[in-house]
Amino acid sequence: MDIQLMPIIIIAVILIVVAVLFTFIPVMLWISALAAGVKVGIFTLVGMRLRRVIPSRVINPLIKAHKAGLSVTTNQLESHYLAGGNVDRVVNALIAAQRANIELSFERTAAIDLAGRDVLEAVQMSVNPKVIETPFISGIAIDGIEVKAKARITVRANIDRLVGGAGEETVIARVGEGIVSTIGSSVTHAKVLENPDSISQNVLSRGLDAGTAFEILSIDIADIDIGKNIGAILQTDQAEADKNIAQAKAEERRAMAVAQEQEMAAKVEEMRAKVVEAEADVPRALAEALRSGNLGVMDYMNYKNIDADTDMRDSIGKLSQDDEEDSNK
Repeated sequence: MDIQLMPIIIIAVILIVVAVLFTFIPVMLWISALAAGVKVGIFTLVGMRLRRVIPSRVINPLIKAHKAGLSVTTNQLESHYLAGGNVDRVVNALIAAQRANIELSFERTAAIDLAGRDVLEAVQMSVNPKVIETPFISGIAIDGIEVKAKARITVRANIDRLVGGAGEETVIARVGEGIVSTIGSSVTHAKVLENPDSISQNVLSRGLDAGTAFEILSIDIADIDIGKNIGAILQTDQAEADKNIAQAKAEERRAMAVAQEQEMAAKVEEMRAKVVEAEADVPRALAEALRSGNLGVMDYMNYKNIDADTDMRDSIGKLSQDDEEDSNK
């Protein structure tokens, strides 16, 4: 019984060993490389497994590069993979650069890829320039009229400045600054509307692509429009502010006049109080004069007659004044 089971066990073990071998060693990938004319040793593929490198991520781009006539090695591709780069994209970029007669080495391509740039897109942009459209950018002419302009920027990737160069946002910001400056230096908005190409010419002559990863080929004004009359708005706001200031000053003067009036009324009352006080001293003075003999009885009686006569004349004057007011009505 044991002798009959022995061949089956041996066959099973052999099948397991072969399955593990084919799983660990990409034999089909090795055969594909040999069929494509790429010399890759089987132990090289085993070493990739041990170094935690997916062999297909290296061998397939290597086959592609070999077919395209590029001289890259397995060590170059594997080191770029271990550095975290995209091997397939680097090889595609090298093939595209070769077809476009652009000098591009593997080291520079790998550096661009590791810098986070899409090197394939950069090569394609070198062959086929890209158009960047800006939003509406507002500028104010000297006459105070707002002018809005939208530009289309045609750029081509600069491979030499791709590492460390500024991106599209910087180009758009610089072009926007140039548009605002050009509109702001125009005497009237009509000149800007008559010659919109003056904006693009002025902006293009400034060399705005310095320090960027692009080369600006052209700047075209796609649309231009009139905005608000900023000068009139500012004058209106200034007039409103002046009016508020004048009203505040007038209110301040009115408050001071009211305070002064109240102060004068208080002074009048104070003077009236003094008069009343002085009048209160008159009877005391008369009594003192009578006691001291400085004023006789007849003198006092004459004083009372004069006082009564004065009151009578005041009453007659008031009656005449009331009659006159009634007749006027």
